[in-house]
Amino acid sequence: MKLIVGLGNPGAKYAQNRHNIGFMALEQIARDHQFGAWRTKFQGQISEGRLGSDKAVLLKPETFMNLSGQSVGEAMRFHKLAPEDVVVFHDELDLAPGKVRLKTGGGHAGHNGLRSIHGHIGAEYDRVRLGIGHPGHKDAVAGYVLRDFAKADQNWLDDLLRGIGDGIPALIDDRGDQFLNAIAQRVAPPRSSKTASQSKAQKQEEPAADARSTLQKLMDKFS
Repeated sequence: MKLIVGLGNPGAKYAQNRHNIGFMALEQIARDHQFGAWRTKFQGQISEGRLGSDKAVLLKPETFMNLSGQSVGEAMRFHKLAPEDVVVFHDELDLAPGKVRLKTGGGHAGHNGLRSIHGHIGAEYDRVRLGIGHPGHKDAVAGYVLRDFAKADQNWLDDLLRGIGDGIPALIDDRGDQFLNAIAQRVAPPRSSKTASQSKAQKQEEPAADARSTLQKLMDKFS
């Protein structure tokens, strides 16, 4: 069994914040894989279901980001799980928007949600780092992560979340490369050879720009 955690802050005020992309990922998984209704437990919201042959519990801590570890630790102890049974989806400032990386163990890089989880269960859990980009200066970080995604972000964000829904069974089955590939197929789908050929043909058919001067065109007209 896997405990899949999404990090964020509870309430409508925060629902579309960049900091809440972990919650968004879990909601996509629950929809795509027909998980049960969300209910209150472990100081958070949980939804239960199956991914392939594996049982999974989705957890959105409602302790606010800085205390996420309280909720995760309680759920882990209840289900008698080890840290390696836990997967955490979280926002990542150090990755460009739409980029995704997998990581096991290591530091929390100043992320308050991860810092709290480290304090309750240790560092040896799996993480899915979801890139949201960086505002450019550390003093702007707090305001940046607690603002909603911009309208310009919606296309890549929607593709990213759909890719997570597509690939999550592979991730739970320890096929991280296939999980990342499922996301890539949504975020940056390959161009078909037919499309590429058509584009090349159209380019070849375009008439060359007329480099003649106005005077030369006039002279040619009456020659």
